[in-house]
Amino acid sequence: MSERFQVSATERGIIRVFAIDLPEDQVDGFDPAPALGVTALESQYVELFPVSDLKGVGLSGYMSEGLGVAETELDKSRLDALDGHVLIVLSGAFGEQPVTLTPKAPLRWIGTYTEEHAPVQFEPLPDAAAQGQIAPEAKKRPSNAALSGRVAMMALLVIFALTGLMVWIAAS
Repeated sequence: MSERFQVSATERGIIRVFAIDLPEDQVDGFDPAPALGVTALESQYVELFPVSDLKGVGLSGYMSEGLGVAETELDKSRLDALDGHVLIVLSGAFGEQPVTLTPKAPLRWIGTYTEEHAPVQFEPLPDAAAQGQIAPEAKKRPSNAALSGRVAMMALLVIFALTGLMVWIAAS
């Protein structure tokens, strides 16, 4: 197999599908990491199962309904014609590390798909309470205790100045 796939550390929402060309009795011991050319895979992002498990839904139905791939992106006749086992590898399988996939037998690349995402919308929140305030806060008026303290301080300064003046006059 000559396909090579570059996976960036920031890749999200990419789904790679491979057919596994092995006899039924050898699939249980199959480790997909070496066949993909990597040292390890995050198992929660890797699915290996017989296509026959998808009776009634089909692989294309699983891809659209279960994995969120847009139906317009799928080649339904090709996907639903697969038999045997398939390997589905999601972006998270690489642990946010950049890797180069070099799949080899018994893997056969079927396709690479993208999860469908709802478009991001920046609309105002519907409730007026969620709008917040942008105006600056009004300056707080000093309390009566603060005003009284300032008046007392001024009175003490005046008394100190008068006392100093009297001492100076008496000394002259």
